[in-house]
Amino acid sequence: MEESTAVMQEQRMNLLVTIWRKRKILLITTAAAFVVSTVIAFLMTPIYRSTAIVFPAATSTVSFSEQRNAKASSMDFGEEEQAEQLIQILQSSSIRDKIVAEFDLQKHYEIDKNDENKYYKLVKEYNQNILFVRTRYGSIQIDVLDRDPVLAADIANKIVDLIDTVKNEMVAARTMPAFEINRRKRDQMEADRKAILDQLDTLAAKGVLPLDSRAGLFQAYVDAKSPEQRAEIKEKIDINNQYGALFDGLEYIRNEKIVKLEDFSVSYEQAESDANTKFSHKFVVERAVVADKKDKPKRMIIVLLSVIGTFIFMVFALLLQDKLKELRKLA
Repeated sequence: MEESTAVMQEQRMNLLVTIWRKRKILLITTAAAFVVSTVIAFLMTPIYRSTAIVFPAATSTVSFSEQRNAKASSMDFGEEEQAEQLIQILQSSSIRDKIVAEFDLQKHYEIDKNDENKYYKLVKEYNQNILFVRTRYGSIQIDVLDRDPVLAADIANKIVDLIDTVKNEMVAARTMPAFEINRRKRDQMEADRKAILDQLDTLAAKGVLPLDSRAGLFQAYVDAKSPEQRAEIKEKIDINNQYGALFDGLEYIRNEKIVKLEDFSVSYEQAESDANTKFSHKFVVERAVVADKKDKPKRMIIVLLSVIGTFIFMVFALLLQDKLKELRKLA
């Protein structure tokens, strides 16, 4: 134990002796690192950060049915599942392509149009400068880094606006076919009901009466005072006997069609709303503003790390040099 302690103390002394003997070299290299890193740090292009914060909405539809989830109100904030879905939409090529096209980011990022890897480089630059993070509060933070602070804020706010545009396009691609099916079904149901009503009107024009009125014909026949009245009522009785069952069946079908059409109206209104309503899928907590202070580079940190790194590297290099000299002497 005492021997190991003595060895450690000896190594510390050797280190301190080496630093002191080589202090001029260390000072010169450290000073040079300070000057070079300072120049490089101040030559680096400042990057500005603009941030927007949004909350996902709990639902993207207006419910017409009492049986649908009452909790998913249009006033409710979304939870973890909705936040993850929103991040996927933000990271989608739909939003990326719209942003790249509107702000001409390929030119802004100085990517040659003739470069065979231009799409790879463009996506890489985009992902490095535009970030989406879910915060611990369940919101989505949109960070845009750029050398132009105005452009950074414009991109962040445009992404916020595109959330509704892109998601509504995705929803419409699914809900429009469903609405078209519901509309065709409603039109068919109304056409069937109209056909039955036309048949009932035709029978009524012939003198066919509803079931509750039909029984009165026999009493009217008994109470008739003249042969002419009896003949007229007898003709009506014969017509009702011939077509009465058909009339009753059509009335029953008509009533069933009316009930089904009324029940179907809720489904149709829901499908129509889902397909045609341009809903907002987010709550905007904070829109991006133009940054008045750079986010990076952190010049002081760059200089400090460069100076400290150079000093440590030179110390080890000098120690290694002394060890090599000792080994050569022993050899």
